[in-house]
Amino acid sequence: MKPVVRVVGLGPGTADHLTARTYSLLMASPVVRLRTRRHPAAAAFEDVVSYDEFYDDADSFDDLYAAIVADLVALATHATDHEVVYAVPGSPTVAERTVELLRSREDVTTILEPAVSVIDVACATLGRDPMTEGLTIADALASSEDFRGPGPLLILQTYSPEVLASVADRLPDDVSVTVLHHLGLEDEQVVALRASALTTFAAADHLTSLWVEGFRDASVALGDLVEFVRRLRAECPWDQEQTHASLTRHLLEEAYEAIDALEAFARADAAGDVDDVVVDHLEEELGDVLFQVLFHAELGEEEGNFNLASIADTLRDKLIGRHPHVFGDVSVSGAEEVASRWEALKRVEKGRTSVTEGIAWQLPALTLYTKLLRKAALLDGWLDDPSASRDHAVHALSSLNLDADTAHAATSTTEVPAAWGDALTALVAAAKSVGVDLEGVLRERATSLRDVIVEAEAATEA
Repeated sequence: MKPVVRVVGLGPGTADHLTARTYSLLMASPVVRLRTRRHPAAAAFEDVVSYDEFYDDADSFDDLYAAIVADLVALATHATDHEVVYAVPGSPTVAERTVELLRSREDVTTILEPAVSVIDVACATLGRDPMTEGLTIADALASSEDFRGPGPLLILQTYSPEVLASVADRLPDDVSVTVLHHLGLEDEQVVALRASALTTFAAADHLTSLWVEGFRDASVALGDLVEFVRRLRAECPWDQEQTHASLTRHLLEEAYEAIDALEAFARADAAGDVDDVVVDHLEEELGDVLFQVLFHAELGEEEGNFNLASIADTLRDKLIGRHPHVFGDVSVSGAEEVASRWEALKRVEKGRTSVTEGIAWQLPALTLYTKLLRKAALLDGWLDDPSASRDHAVHALSSLNLDADTAHAATSTTEVPAAWGDALTALVAAAKSVGVDLEGVLRERATSLRDVIVEAEAATEA
């Protein structure tokens, strides 16, 4: 017979709120332990041993919980009836790590007794139904990532002002938060704040939790957009006719328009002249690119091949594999080593024999050649000397044949295009070696030339 650990909950209030069964088990069982006396109900059980001293001796919460579980199993194993009653704050089924550890063990039977949880008390206090509200329960300590909408959220483990500050950093500043403090006790407080003001509540302790009203974040907005695309496919004749092939040119066009908007934003940002018009334009063009991705994802789902979730998961898994210095134990010295490791990982992952495999040859020529130079720079022994590239460019330019008559000649020698090729590639190499994007430079100059032409046309018409 396996030893038994019977877990009861002290609920969120005093002993008056305990179930009759929980009270009976705590009073009558031969072997009883409290996880902590830092609870209003614990005062009614002064003779029961607690694990508070374990808190003082443990180096971390993981060590603490492991030690408590080991002791409970040992007590149950040696008890006369092979059973121990273990009392935890709140409910055994809500945010109780020791219960998770007990249930994962095969050498002990864990029995959970029903109890009132902080969820029940919070919903009763606020008059909210967790099912109709779509309530999400979150652990303030489980992650450092931003909390996700739509909410509402009930955030537990907010036991100190420091934890409240951490929560505030992970929520939108203007979202409404209700601090639930000592619910059901004489000093109960229910305080409404904005997330940005959470740090002003200094009384937070182990009986404090937070109710966060619904808020709109990226996950909510993206979900709505997916449904929007689905409706377009169902009701719009033009959208119904589209295929992956027919949408290809639209993705390319939208990408170029997004590049234009990004370059305009970058110029405005450099000049300290970013305004709503520039931002709105960039937001619109990036949205158009996103729409193309969502459209292809919807087509893929209709075909049963892929969907937005599988695209996102594939991307995330790939990026985790490409960033062992973030998600693993690899150390890197800087961005250059990250880029080099990226290419090596990609070659292994794709089974490629050359760094040139996978390059899109439909790229504009300047961009394509620059990309190949970057790939070449990753090879051992490749020389990337900015001074040498500049000298080569100057020499190549001085060697050009600039005889205007050759433009009208019926034939030409191969020496002319070769010289021009030398000059152009040398200039691209020199620019790449100092981090200059000639494609972007030329596009910017084209924009300036357009403005000059428009001004000239206006002057002529005047």
